[in-house]
Amino acid sequence: MKLTQRSAATGNVHTVDLPISNDEYVLALYKWQQGAMIQDAFPTLSQGEREFIKSGITAEEWDAIFEEGEEQ
Repeated sequence: MKLTQRSAATGNVHTVDLPISNDEYVLALYKWQQGAMIQDAFPTLSQGEREFIKSGITAEEWDAIFEEGEEQ
């Protein structure tokens, strides 16, 4: 399922293809919004995929952010 989000870090809009169905996403999103921990609501997704759901930040953006931080 493709999910489009705006990155909280850069404001850029990204689309990620998550390896779950739309129905699975809707159910898991509901569980998360009701207070479940995101890793419990979306147990089959990677940490990076869950972060994208939370913040819209892609794995590539995280790498760039931390890479810049290490150079300073």
